[in-house]
Amino acid sequence: MTNSSEDWDLDKIVAELRVSRGRRRRDEQGTRASLQMPAREALHTIIDGLFGVLFPTHFGSADLSDEGIDYFVGHTLDATLRLLHEQITRELQFASAEGAEVKVKAISDHRAFEITRGFAAQLPKVRALLEKDIRAAYQGDPAAKSIEEVRFCYPGISAVTYHRIAHELHLLGAPLLARIIAELAHSATGIDIHPGAQIGGSFFIDHGTGVVIGETAIIGERVRLYQAVTLGAKRFPVGDNGVLVKGAPRHPIVEDDVVIYSGATILGRVTIGRGSTIGGNVWITRDVPGGSQVTQALARSEAFDDGGGI
Repeated sequence: MTNSSEDWDLDKIVAELRVSRGRRRRDEQGTRASLQMPAREALHTIIDGLFGVLFPTHFGSADLSDEGIDYFVGHTLDATLRLLHEQITRELQFASAEGAEVKVKAISDHRAFEITRGFAAQLPKVRALLEKDIRAAYQGDPAAKSIEEVRFCYPGISAVTYHRIAHELHLLGAPLLARIIAELAHSATGIDIHPGAQIGGSFFIDHGTGVVIGETAIIGERVRLYQAVTLGAKRFPVGDNGVLVKGAPRHPIVEDDVVIYSGATILGRVTIGRGSTIGGNVWITRDVPGGSQVTQALARSEAFDDGGGI
């Protein structure tokens, strides 16, 4: 038996999809319907280039000489920034398309250049922060045999690298690109960090799978998280128009030198005081004073001799 397009009623489905696309376009304003969105594949290439620029002997080429490193970094960075500029331009055009398309493109291109240049200027700071993160991971995990192992193999370091790149783009005015990069990290590592989250230096996520850090979270210096930790929102305020209020502070503040063990859930704009230890699987919706140790209540145990009581 052979199948043909008639078997699937394709003509009808294609026509209905066309109608659906038409409705969406009518709902959009200005020239947005004809503009290109940023491309995920391009952002994959950008991230690979930035990893190579930040750590050329690890993610660039292992046989680079001292003189060759600077050439490689300069060449790779130039190509990566050109591609980034194009993707930022796409975001800006799509986000603010009003009036004549030619005018929109000219304004967006100029602003995209400013954002790209500003982002490039932050890369030395980003690399310095990442070196502190890598050192914290090496010092905080007895299983780590070398700095190189941490840099190559630890998903927490990969996720934080993505985040520090995305956070700079978020601050500079490219929130959509930043969010796409965060989702690429989420897909690759299982760690979900919103690019708006503010994270201090020497930050270590051990194991990492299932960690969630919300948009307005603020994390201090030398903080350590384990797998399945959530720094989330407790409630979502609704405005007079019935739409959720965007950007309101609603995620935790974690002060310096805090350790949060696996499965802990911390919700709302609460503060975890400096030097505190939060045990596994606890649920926190109130402030925790500095120096606290928060654990589950001890489970009541009963002894059964020779299977008695079963």
